[in-house]
Amino acid sequence: MGKFFLLAAGLLLFNQGIGQVKNTSYTTPTGEKVLRLESVLPVDINTAWKLFTTDEGLKTWIAPLAHIELAIGGSIVTNYDKNKPLSDPSSIKLKIINYIDGEMLTLKVNLNDNFDQEARAGDKNLQEVILLKAIGPQQTQVVSLMMGWGKGPAWDKTYNFFARGNEWTYNELLKNYK
Repeated sequence: MGKFFLLAAGLLLFNQGIGQVKNTSYTTPTGEKVLRLESVLPVDINTAWKLFTTDEGLKTWIAPLAHIELAIGGSIVTNYDKNKPLSDPSSIKLKIINYIDGEMLTLKVNLNDNFDQEARAGDKNLQEVILLKAIGPQQTQVVSLMMGWGKGPAWDKTYNFFARGNEWTYNELLKNYK
């Protein structure tokens, strides 16, 4: 009986999307691309919020070096190389446009020198909106939406980079719970 219950519970969690990142991207009626990824974390909403808004939380999944100043106009700074300081030019800095405590975080994405000059020159509106929603006592839906893409081959390449990279990053978040 115990094994059957565990199997049934596992199937239920799998069917609710826990442990997987789903790409539900789309194009708006006006032709704008939206890179949309969603997953379910098997943690309460407060724990999920801390994973996105504390240095310790970010370091568990996004990069070995991470610092957040949670404020409108604040920023998240990360570096994948633990041997470099956060002040190093290779660090990624995302400005916090706004947030709603425990629910939403909007980040301005700035393209660095790793991206095509054409895309960097047109990078005015690229941003990521992260939505968190409690869907159970120990289940939090995470939805990431990137929008503000330009048009053309350089932007298509940039979009594809983030589609792969963001899926990898959100899978890193889920690895802590598998």
